Amino acid sequence: MGLLSILETVLGRSKKTSGNNVSFKCPCCNHYKHKLEIDMSTQFWHCWVCNAKGRKLYTLFKRANATKTQIDDLNSEVGSYVPVKQSTTQQTVMLPPEFQLILSGNKNNPEFRNALHYLKTRGITREDIVRYNIGYCETGEYSGMIIIPSYDDNGKLNFFTGRSYYKDATFKHKNPKVSKDIIGFELLINWNEPVTIVEGAFDAIAAKRNAIPLFGKIILDKLKSAIISNNVKTVYIALDSDARSKALDICQYLTNNGINVYLIELGESDPSELGYQEFTKLYNTTSPLTGSSLMIKQMGIII
Repeated sequence: MGLLSILETVLGRSKKTSGNNVSFKCPCCNHYKHKLEIDMSTQFWHCWVCNAKGRKLYTLFKRANATKTQIDDLNSEVGSYVPVKQSTTQQTVMLPPEFQLILSGNKNNPEFRNALHYLKTRGITREDIVRYNIGYCETGEYSGMIIIPSYDDNGKLNFFTGRSYYKDATFKHKNPKVSKDIIGFELLINWNEPVTIVEGAFDAIAAKRNAIPLFGKIILDKLKSAIISNNVKTVYIALDSDARSKALDICQYLTNNGINVYLIELGESDPSELGYQEFTKLYNTTSPLTGSSLMIKQMGIII
């Protein structure tokens, strides 16, 4: 019969979202839109409205008052499925012990002057340095690097990124070995305003428009959940051109959830290279995606 067919007998018609995920109307809150998302490869399920979730489809079927026959069909189909175990250990992120704030640096120190000069070349202002608590490391694992911390909505460090301020450095970027399933710069985000999604910390600083860095190219679960649960109305996507397919995946997911989406065409630059003024011009002249315009862009990737 197939797993999807079994699910549809209980939950109704499905919609394809991203990856191995499909969505349904949630039997727990009965929201009128398809807000229940199921990962077909792991059995994990989660409603972005009421936050009901589980690791096995059996528990979802029980919540949906499935019949014994439907549950038997499910058990027969997923008997070989092995749900992936999720770690329950909360990650601890700490700034490098050598971290020091830029504004507390010694002006006579060459390392400080080099770090500050690099920030100026990237268009970073004194206000940016204060707002984002930017620092640097002279020694240690992150020696010769600018450090940009990210804090959650409680002011707790949830990530940081390092960027070398020397052109000839062996490693330009370095991040801590922790999960990126966080909300970048969450402490600074106003969920009642349009949100801008970018790749990196410098991009977010340059955009200056309620910008959230992914610290990569993929939107992960915590950010997805926050956008839906905070009822964000409008999202701007500004990923680099080499992340075109990932950007369109994000657009598709958000439009499926009734969000107004704007895809900013950056060309061969990124927001930090464009700078605030040029990025703002693109931001203000970008039109919202429609179903047809999104489909055309997706077809362009395929062709």
